Amino acid sequence: MSHANLMNNYFNLNSMHTEEDFRRRFQMRRHVFERLLRDVQQVNPDFRQKWNRARRPGFSPHQNATVALQMMAYGSSADSMDEIHGMSEFTCLDTLEQLCDIIVQVYKNEYLREPNQEDLNRLIHKAEDRGFPSMIGSLDCMH
Repeated sequence: MSHANLMNNYFNLNSMHTEEDFRRRFQMRRHVFERLLRDVQQVNPDFRQKWNRARRPGFSPHQNATVALQMMAYGSSADSMDEIHGMSEFTCLDTLEQLCDIIVQVYKNEYLREPNQEDLNRLIHKAEDRGFPSMIGSLDCMH
C-alpha cells in the first residue's frame, strides 16, 4: 500500500503532484531521481523488488531510494521512516548506507571530485551574477 501511494503521488503518469511538487519534496527533478534509481539498481540488486518467503513483495526500489534520500535531504531519523513508509530503523539505515556507497562508486569521477579551473570560473561568474562576488573559498558566502 505504501508503494502504491508513493507511485500514485509522485511517479505515475497522472500522479497527484506536479513536477514542481516533486522537485520541492525530493530536492531534485524526477528524471534525475529515475536516472539515479536506474544506476543504483544496476550496481546493487538489493534495490530491486524482492519477494519474501511468504511470497509477499518487499520494499520497492522507489521506496528504498525515497527513504534514503529523505533521510539525507531533510535529516530525517530512521525512526520517523517507520511511521511514514513502514520501514524499520535497521532497514532504513542499511538502505541509506548502501545508497551512499553506490552514489560514491557510480558518480565519484563525474560529480564527487575537486572542481577544475573551468568549474571554478563558471561558479564565480554565476555567483557574481547573483551579487556574491568572490564567494569561492567562503563557506558562508559573506566575504
